[in-house]
Amino acid sequence: MFTTILYPTDGSEHARKALTIAAGIARRYGATVVVLAAFEPLPRDLGSPYLEELMTKRLTASEALVREAAKVLEEEGVFYEESVLEGPAAHAILDVARARGCDLIVMGSRGLGRVGVALLGSVSTRVIHEAHCPVLVVR
Repeated sequence: MFTTILYPTDGSEHARKALTIAAGIARRYGATVVVLAAFEPLPRDLGSPYLEELMTKRLTASEALVREAAKVLEEEGVFYEESVLEGPAAHAILDVARARGCDLIVMGSRGLGRVGVALLGSVSTRVIHEAHCPVLVVR
C-alpha cells in the first residue's frame, strides 16, 4: 500500500512521536522513509562571513536531526533516504513529497517554530491542504 513515506523533522516531541509511527508503517509495508529536515532561508544581505557562519550552523543542526532519525530507522531495520533543504518547511515538504513520489507523509502536529494555528501548527495545516498524498499528523 505504501512504498515511500516522507518524514519531516524539526526535532520536536511531536516529530519524534511521528518517527515511531512512520517506522512502524514502513516496516509493515516494506516502505522506504525519506527523512527531511528543512531550515528557513537566510537573508543574503547578511554578507560574509556572517552568512556562511549562519548557513553552516543551520545546515549542521539539520544534518544532526536527519542523522538522529536515520539512526532510529536503522535500528528498526527500515530503509531510509536523507534530505536536508534550505527553504520554508511546508514548501520543502510538499516539494520533496512530489519529487520523490511519496505516497504518505507522516509528521508531527506542532513543531518548534513560531506560534502555530489553533490545534495544528501552520506547517502541518498547509501540508494537509496542499499535499498530493495522504498526510498522517501525529500529536
